[in-house]
Amino acid sequence: MSRSFNAFGLAIGAVALSCLPATAQTKVTNEGISATEIVIGTHQDLSGPIKGWGVPVSNGMKMAVEEINAAGGVQGRKIRLVVEDSGYDPKKAVLASQKLIERDKIFAMVGPMGSPTVLAAQDILLDAGVLQLFPLTAAEFTFKFDPAKPQERLKFNNLLPYVESTRAALKYMMEWKNFKKPCIMHQDDEYGKNVLDGFNQQLGAMKVQPASVTSYKRGASDFSAQVAKMKSDGCDLVVLGAVLREPIGAMTEARKLGWDVTFLGATPTNVMEVPMLGKEAVEGLYAASGFEIPYEDTAKGKVKDWLVNYKKMFGTDANTQAIIGYNAVMTFAFYADKAGKDLTGQKMLDSLESGDKFLDIFNSPPTKFSKTDHLANTITQVQQVKGGRWVLVKDNLMF
Repeated sequence: MSRSFNAFGLAIGAVALSCLPATAQTKVTNEGISATEIVIGTHQDLSGPIKGWGVPVSNGMKMAVEEINAAGGVQGRKIRLVVEDSGYDPKKAVLASQKLIERDKIFAMVGPMGSPTVLAAQDILLDAGVLQLFPLTAAEFTFKFDPAKPQERLKFNNLLPYVESTRAALKYMMEWKNFKKPCIMHQDDEYGKNVLDGFNQQLGAMKVQPASVTSYKRGASDFSAQVAKMKSDGCDLVVLGAVLREPIGAMTEARKLGWDVTFLGATPTNVMEVPMLGKEAVEGLYAASGFEIPYEDTAKGKVKDWLVNYKKMFGTDANTQAIIGYNAVMTFAFYADKAGKDLTGQKMLDSLESGDKFLDIFNSPPTKFSKTDHLANTITQVQQVKGGRWVLVKDNLMF
């Protein structure tokens, strides 16, 4: 779906929303706000297949909370962050969310992890009037809302959506390298299906037939059958709707077969661990991306200080995931501060929808929402692994 069509649909939705009876107002909780504190919650994978995402994200969130509280908090209130482990399991994410709502009385769910896990728990949050802010999934269900369901106004996303970013990166690669036989290998869940949708929509727009479509089960580690099939189907470009281990596994398998093909990862592959763990196997991998990855030896100013502080706090180098977690809490604090001293759920919702722009220290595109658009931006980059680190190839892409 194009951005303009998406905006048109949401605008029509807004008209419909304004025509609903007064009883259909969005209910927003005021739980978790006291004179001294704001309680926010998150669920992350701290023990399962994508703990390489969950652990640094929660570290980044903790770092932001510490920084905000050390500077006096938000309008005098300290932020208290409660982190639960979902193990990337939808059932555990539901239990974690129920605990955060009922026992911890959270004001907002900030940066929860994963498409299947966020989807499983989403309605529980919305029914309780809890804002779902900046989840670590860019699936469409996290920002598109049905105006006939007022509680869906509580969803906001500041990550690049998989459909739009896959489309933009694929369009650029197809036109730049003149590929004729694009293929996809995608995770068999909500995340992978979003990447598949972007792949299919863009090829449809370009009137190109996919040469091969193959999937794998979440948590799989053997990709020999998928890679052999794509090779025999004559693919010249492989799009990966994958996360962290799978790009390494697929590209290692391709090298074993002596198959020299171009790989393009969706945004979750654009993390430091892929070149760090994959080494020579992933040299040349392209990926869709939202912002340039900073490296300590080349970073400057605030970003350099941030990287040094992170290492001091956690004894390890910061990565993309840590930045995303940090930004999720910083974005929350920005809009909570704009909501004023007398913070309520409704004032927070109004602040988020005000059109005020949040700018991070990492030179990402601005975060901005409105009453009809709860997605921050769709500006995409393409980066490539060269010499063991991610290097910018092209920025400011739209499809």
